[in-house]
Amino acid sequence: MSEPIDFWFDFSSPYSYIASELIDDLAAKHKRRVKWRPIMLGAAFKATGSSLLINVPLKGEYSKRDFDRSARFHGLPYKFPPWFPLATQLAARGYYWLHGQDCAKAREFAHAVFRAYWVAGRDISELPVLLEIVDTLGIDSEAFAAAIATPEIKDRLRQETDAAIARGMFGAPYFMVDGEAFWGADRLPQIDKWLATGGF
Repeated sequence: MSEPIDFWFDFSSPYSYIASELIDDLAAKHKRRVKWRPIMLGAAFKATGSSLLINVPLKGEYSKRDFDRSARFHGLPYKFPPWFPLATQLAARGYYWLHGQDCAKAREFAHAVFRAYWVAGRDISELPVLLEIVDTLGIDSEAFAAAIATPEIKDRLRQETDAAIARGMFGAPYFMVDGEAFWGADRLPQIDKWLATGGF
């Protein structure tokens, strides 16, 4: 069986949101699976000396228009949230805890968190908001809250982030397809062709 596609993302990344709505269908078209891997994008920025795109002169205003245009291009609901950027470690930890029990439920949670932020404009850095999300998914909210506070889950997120940076990840979304790295939601057509042709 072919190797799965690695998909690194941060819930606070608009391009990660766009990619999250598209990557599974693209992979399925080529009979591939996707490993979803939330990371802390701030750690990658620190490693590279980069800064938040919207804070870069000239690029910042362009990027906001591009977020919106890219979502429209793909027919995705989108609204720039009132809180940006924000901390996403609680949601990322929650994903890894859920993934250890039920991969499909973890994926469902990830979609719900992305949409809560990038469509509904909810503050996903707040634990009560995440607990409302898990309640709607039939997940034990008390167990969720307890799990994401454990040293094990905190360490898991740090380890995943460090491992991603060690593999070259410097921004999100970031994909690895059979050893070939692709950065950005706009690289999905290239990934499609790569999978179809075995490389180019």
